[in-house]
Amino acid sequence: MAAITQPPHLQDIVLYEEDELGRYSRETVTIAAGRWLPLGTVLGRRSADGLCVALDPAATDGSQLPYGVLLADTDAFVDKPAAAIVRHAILKRPALRWPAVLDATGIKAMEDLAQTRGIVVRDAL
Repeated sequence: MAAITQPPHLQDIVLYEEDELGRYSRETVTIAAGRWLPLGTVLGRRSADGLCVALDPAATDGSQLPYGVLLADTDAFVDKPAAAIVRHAILKRPALRWPAVLDATGIKAMEDLAQTRGIVVRDAL
C-alpha cells in the first residue's frame, strides 16, 4: 500500500501566537501579483507600495527585511490578500521557507531581525 503524505499545516509552523484566536499576531497582507508562495514562506514588504513578496536579501526596496510568515499557500495572479504572522509569535524553524541564497549564518541574521518584530524562531519542541 502506498504511503500517504499530507501537505504542511498551520500547526507545523506556529508554536505560539499572541491571542490564540490569532487577532493580534496575524495581519492580512497583500501578496504582489505573479507569485505563488507556499505556507511558511518568510515575507518581505516593499516600502513603496506595501505589497509583500518572498524575502529577498539582495533587494533594496524593503523586501530584504523579514516582515512576516505566510499562513497558507497563496497563488496571486493579481495582488491578493493573505494571512500572515507579523508580530509576537513563536514559529518552528524547520517549517519556515527561507530564500535558497541564504546559508545558516544568513538565516540566523534574518531570524535576529525577525525577533525585533516579536517573531521568535525555535527548533520544534
